[in-house]
Amino acid sequence: MDFKKSIREIQDFPIKGVLFRDITTLLKDAAALRAGIDAMMKVVEGLEFDAILGPESRGFIFGMPMAYALNKGFIPVRKAGKLPAEVASKAYALEYGTATIEIHRDAIVPGGKYIIADDLLATGGTAKAIIDLVQEMGGQVVSSLFFIELAGLNGREILRGQDVRSVLVY
Repeated sequence: MDFKKSIREIQDFPIKGVLFRDITTLLKDAAALRAGIDAMMKVVEGLEFDAILGPESRGFIFGMPMAYALNKGFIPVRKAGKLPAEVASKAYALEYGTATIEIHRDAIVPGGKYIIADDLLATGGTAKAIIDLVQEMGGQVVSSLFFIELAGLNGREILRGQDVRSVLVY
């Protein structure tokens, strides 16, 4: 499937000069959504891991169905203040500012192996913060998986030394 035909492009969003890749058009198409999730699962085929980390919110969209289909656990990575139990936090830079992510402290098992599943690799800040946080908690991120990679923003550079996989590259 040519996924690029299912992704809408919006000029000057969220700020002037940015060409936004809108996946909502892919998500509403049942065949494209199924093919997208299947493509992501194929990209991580053969990897050994315990659970999938999905950053809020589009990581939930891709990570949950993958976890279900692969019979793996799913760990939500949330924005600050959204998780009810004890959390570990990490602040990081975004393309347009800063943010903080949180993971429940009891979600990461020392020695556990995890993959990140998200919609987009841009500058790599979110994935790097998740990797750092998981490592600080004693776990290992064995791969970071993205539906779309914006190669011009050099996200792979900040993730140098990590296994990074993408379905689509722009």
